[in-house]
Amino acid sequence: MPFDLRSDLDQRRADNLYRATQVANSPQAPVMTINGAEYLTFCSNDYLGLANHPELIKVFQAAANEYGVGSGAAHLVNGHSYYHQKLEEALAEFTGREAALLFSTGYMANLGVVTALLDKQDAVFEDKWNHASLLDAGLLSGARFQRYLHNDIQNLSSRLTRSEARRKLIVTDGVFSMDGDCADLTQLSEQAKQHDAWLMVDDAHGLGVLGENGAGLCEAQQQTQEGVQILMGTLGKGLGTAGAFVAGSKELIEYLTNFARPYIYTTAMPAAIAAATLASLHIVKNEPERREHLQNLIKRFKHGAQQLGLNLMPSDTSIQPILVGDAQVALKMSEALRQQGIVVTAIRPPTVPAGTARLRVTLSAAHSFQQLDQLLQALDQLNKNPEFQ
Repeated sequence: MPFDLRSDLDQRRADNLYRATQVANSPQAPVMTINGAEYLTFCSNDYLGLANHPELIKVFQAAANEYGVGSGAAHLVNGHSYYHQKLEEALAEFTGREAALLFSTGYMANLGVVTALLDKQDAVFEDKWNHASLLDAGLLSGARFQRYLHNDIQNLSSRLTRSEARRKLIVTDGVFSMDGDCADLTQLSEQAKQHDAWLMVDDAHGLGVLGENGAGLCEAQQQTQEGVQILMGTLGKGLGTAGAFVAGSKELIEYLTNFARPYIYTTAMPAAIAAATLASLHIVKNEPERREHLQNLIKRFKHGAQQLGLNLMPSDTSIQPILVGDAQVALKMSEALRQQGIVVTAIRPPTVPAGTARLRVTLSAAHSFQQLDQLLQALDQLNKNPEFQ
């Protein structure tokens, strides 16, 4: 049988790698109703607790009343509204770039940039632990695709030195989504300059959270447009809405407008989403206490987890993975937490390498210290269970 789908699905179950959706019956929040039951959740990327913010809802509703619920067409036809334009201008200013371009998803933004800029004459150098969308973009571009060792500048440098490609593009996550650690943009920028390359940073998990004003890892590491030529950010995590953008020089944005197929051939996000994101940016810039509380939560969790002897990965961000190793054990631990009314996702291959399954704890400014302590108490019980030793 040419399409023996059942055997592949059965094998995925046998390998403890099967996935299925769960139905949320409530908005994003620390306490949610999922599949009809109430849980304390530590698995959302809503890092600043804005996804259900009343001001964003109010602005979204008003814009929907004004522009309807669908944009109806691609940006280059007649789907580009006033709110889209104002959001692109606001994102460029927020990130310290000359211009910005909206995409419907982060995956599409990454595909659009890399495939527009590169072809078989070129080379792309990607961190080994980059997000799947970046890896797929590199492969689909047709350029010579190379993965350098995670955060290993020497390994990257040796690969760049050997390359004779027309264009060289270094691509990295800002905050790595499964490990929670950060790229060293200063060193990467220096490598790009030495080897006449460009640097692209996917700051999906840093935007809104890192930096004095929440502008992300580039702000936190003081990297301007000169050092990071291409900045991608998503709107559905720290900013609490949906979609993505690419920011850089006016020439880059003009180029992508004309050559990035996922931008050209996709219906624009609803104008109401763009309007709500403008409200979100205002909150991010004017309520630094959200980031301060989140940083305090991170410190409290790391201290408590270390006291329990949990195997944390080296992260100072909202993403706090607890390394388990075996996929089946990670699944059992996740289920044991669920039995205590807490949702923490078990991350397994192929999302992470074999033997590195983990519980991926994500913290939000919407969490209270009491809720965090409840998680630590539940983890303490798991840690004392001989089944998980």
